[in-house]
Amino acid sequence: MPDLILGSASPRRKELMLQAGFSFEVRSSLLDEVISEDMNPEDVVQNLAEQKNTAISRSANEVVLTADTIVYQGTQLLGKPESYDEAYSMLKQLSGSCHKVYTGVSIRDSCLWVSFVVSTKVYFWTLSHDQIEWYLSKQESLDKAGGYGIQGSGALLVEKIEGDYFNVVGLPISKLTRELTAFKIAPG
Repeated sequence: MPDLILGSASPRRKELMLQAGFSFEVRSSLLDEVISEDMNPEDVVQNLAEQKNTAISRSANEVVLTADTIVYQGTQLLGKPESYDEAYSMLKQLSGSCHKVYTGVSIRDSCLWVSFVVSTKVYFWTLSHDQIEWYLSKQESLDKAGGYGIQGSGALLVEKIEGDYFNVVGLPISKLTRELTAFKIAPG
């Protein structure tokens, strides 16, 4: 069986892969992410996942798996906030509305390269100033696209979702598991 390389420093992706029973090595790159303003969300995450994949060196018996997750509301990309104020602004914008979370996944070995995108609709409750302040006090915002983590206290901000929950966490593990069979990789 080939060796699986998780090309991501994300603790959430690592945790999901471990929970699913995969054996892997973590190896990430220091890629400067470049996106074109005129790309649609699906193309953005697929392109970023593929950029990350090609930036990671791989030996003949290794399969490299990379992913990228973004949040879109309407036509606006919401990345990872860089400050408390930016996180507050993002959560205020998401309050009482629906947004989409997109994750692009890229899997590559020496013979095969598979990429796919999964999207999930997320509906937020209408949030008061105090509710946003409470959430920000949990300090979960700054390393997450859209300024929240559904797997933590951010779950209390979410009214409902349509689609794959784990996609919102950062890795659509069920679809990924099926795609990895083409590479002769399965959970243990």
